Amino acid sequence: MARKYSKGASKKVKRALHEKKRGTLKSGRSGKKVKSRKQAIAIGLSEARREGKKVPSKKTSKKKSKKKSKKKSR
Repeated sequence: MARKYSKGASKKVKRALHEKKRGTLKSGRSGKKVKSRKQAIAIGLSEARREGKKVPSKKTSKKKSKKKSKKKSR
């Protein structure tokens, strides 16, 4: 089976997790320190995605289709 993520992508995630452990990893716009592990992984993956590494695309939420209720005219 083929790899889902490239080696370069896993290196980015590894670097982000090390920075998080040291307390030097900061989030994008706000520049606040990253506290959660999941957030650190997401930052690593997005950086790898930006560089063009093999990373699956983000999961997007599916739009809910609205059902139109038909009124019966009598």
